[in-house]
Amino acid sequence: GKIAYVGPSANAPSFSDTATQIDANGGTIMPGLVEAHFHPTYFNVAALEDLDIKYPVEYVTLLAANNARLALECGYTAARSGGSLFNIDVWLKKAIENDLIIGPRLAASGREICGAAGLMDWNPDYRKIGMEGLVLLINGPDEARAAVRKLVKDGVEWVKTYPTGDAASPEINDHHTLCMTAEEMQAVVATAHNHGMKVTGHCRATEGIRNALIAGYDAIEHGTFMDDETMELLLRRNVPVVPALYFEFASIQLGPQFGMPQSVIDGHQETLDGGAESARRIIAEGGRLGMGGDYGFAWNPHGDYARELEFFVDFVGLKPLDVLKCATRTGAEILGRAHEIGTLETEKIADILIVDGDVVNDIAILQDRSKLIAVMQGGIIKAERGR
Repeated sequence: GKIAYVGPSANAPSFSDTATQIDANGGTIMPGLVEAHFHPTYFNVAALEDLDIKYPVEYVTLLAANNARLALECGYTAARSGGSLFNIDVWLKKAIENDLIIGPRLAASGREICGAAGLMDWNPDYRKIGMEGLVLLINGPDEARAAVRKLVKDGVEWVKTYPTGDAASPEINDHHTLCMTAEEMQAVVATAHNHGMKVTGHCRATEGIRNALIAGYDAIEHGTFMDDETMELLLRRNVPVVPALYFEFASIQLGPQFGMPQSVIDGHQETLDGGAESARRIIAEGGRLGMGGDYGFAWNPHGDYARELEFFVDFVGLKPLDVLKCATRTGAEILGRAHEIGTLETEKIADILIVDGDVVNDIAILQDRSKLIAVMQGGIIKAERGR
């Protein structure tokens, strides 16, 4: 269903007596939220290796379906996958579209692409196992093109890559390390764009971000460390960034409980400080941020999605209304669906969140599912308070 009217109730057209009426008096009627960095197949792991070897694909598929349901119940009516085991998100999307299960409108990214020995290539040779379920490992532009073509056949919409390392791997692939060459990245973009797909990448290091922007990436994940030249290029191209900063904070605060080494925690602190500063500059200079949080780790579990929004207000210092725009309108733009969702306008799809409270004055209430009166998707109530 589509939105028929937006405005004061006194001027609303008459509707059928059988139409469901919801009293949101004193509350907030807003667009459904968009989780712009969603890992449906991450199952709240404490060890990275568990992502690809702990469970068989059949069980991970069931976990992904449960995570999709949870995201919708938390008010997220749309999401963009940030990578998935065995392209499960492709079929998760189809199951949601065919009403087999409930979940956000999903943009699938399938298996990720990373250079050999890069961040996601964490199984040493002596284990005699690869990363085929989660990552396509490449060496050179030809293998980069071949990896994208595999994803084309599988129905992927967004190609997720790993141009840089991360604080999680300080020994060989820290957050200032490159994991793909500029030539590999350019080959990915050219091949993906030829087939109508978009490209994004896990980008921490300045050079990796700059290489991604020059290659023609459609979005940047994290965008942590940016010098003036890279920031200017980002703004000129109007490329959206999804910082996923609450993950860093949660890693710092809760990491010791899960045996996280101090060197990793120190790296997350540097990443948090750099990422927050970049996010502030992007908004201050008219750039675009999406809200998505890399949820699916033990210290950053599924269901906590809206913590990202409060964090951007309290820690990063953005205004609540700006954060809400990032989590709705900009999220829809990243999905390429701003003409359909992301704002409340007549003739747009009725993906609507009704909240018991003033979200602008207390953005934290979005974390309380008991405050979500109704989550509507296409005009149909898919989740509601007490159910």
